[in-house]
Amino acid sequence: MGHLRQRTKGSWQITIYSGYVNGRAVRHHETIEGTKTDAMRRMRELESGLDKGVPIPVGKLTVAEHLHNWLEGYARTACSQRTVDGYESIVENHLIPSFGYVQLKQLQPQAIQVYYSRANKVVKAGEAVKVERLSARSVQHIHRVLSQSLKYAVRQGILGRNVCELVDSPSSRKKAMRTLTPSEVEVLLETASSNQFYPVIYTAVSTGLRQAELLGLRWRDLDLDLMGISVSRTLYKRRGVCQFKEPKTSGSSRRVAMTPKLALFLKEYKAERESLYWHLGVALTLDDLVFTNYDGKPVDPSYLTHTFAKIVKQAGLGRVRFHDLRHTFASLALLRGAKPKVISEALGHASVAFTMDTYSHIISGMQEDMMALLDEVLPAGFLFERPIIR
Repeated sequence: MGHLRQRTKGSWQITIYSGYVNGRAVRHHETIEGTKTDAMRRMRELESGLDKGVPIPVGKLTVAEHLHNWLEGYARTACSQRTVDGYESIVENHLIPSFGYVQLKQLQPQAIQVYYSRANKVVKAGEAVKVERLSARSVQHIHRVLSQSLKYAVRQGILGRNVCELVDSPSSRKKAMRTLTPSEVEVLLETASSNQFYPVIYTAVSTGLRQAELLGLRWRDLDLDLMGISVSRTLYKRRGVCQFKEPKTSGSSRRVAMTPKLALFLKEYKAERESLYWHLGVALTLDDLVFTNYDGKPVDPSYLTHTFAKIVKQAGLGRVRFHDLRHTFASLALLRGAKPKVISEALGHASVAFTMDTYSHIISGMQEDMMALLDEVLPAGFLFERPIIR
């Protein structure tokens, strides 16, 4: 069905006969850079694919052309715009510059593995050029995108295998989670008390809502009497424009309870907003956003993140991200005996298992408290006199 010949040192040509068309034999030629063993392995893969009915890739489709086809034919119809934007960034800035010129059928796992080990990016600072290695997490994202695109090619019959399955992406260490203690929360809120974003910061640490969920809240989403918040949409910034969209998963659309203190605070905050709107000659409606700029327009997520970082620095709390307020909410609730299932629902996690994994270090640290409670229930042990056996 096929044969192999050496072209040059380290270069081998595979020829596969895949049948006849109009009485003429159909041949597939493929050049492999590497050892004879590499070429033999590839030839056996092609022959095995033919036996299973998998067609051999035809034409000179490049990796770049395939990636663009994948983005247009699959990603744009199956993924959110935010996800597609991320895919496009990885495709244009990493995959195409590295593999775009390679014919798709000749993309080899060795080339991908070498790229992962040498991955770097160039950062320009004035006239100087500084080379920095990509983080393991960044390479993992690149690997995931390339693998998904090749999986699509296999389903479409363009490729016989996904070579990414033969490649190991670098493993990344899980970053230590930063949570605030009750005293640190007090310092943060006191420092932020005069800032325009104090209401959203206080609500974040009191509910565990994501930044995008908070900025998408309307007054109709708040039930201040029954102390509940309905999360039904989010606010994201895309290419400089703030946009509203539905939460990513069904679990993200949820109802979150409030603390009595938060409900009282938001009632007072709403009264202030109604007074402000009245002085401006307009009425506050249920469709107005809860958290806005001074002019009533949506808050720019980047500006909130930047302002929060300045507040944290002023408070002397070290490196704390806005998202860490969500972790703080969860950790404080766990430490005070809240059940993981309840916290998982409040956070909008896909499963309790994910919550348990995310906050496993906190849960494991609660064993001492559990044993103290158990100690109150169980009777004390005692030794009774045993007969001496001679």
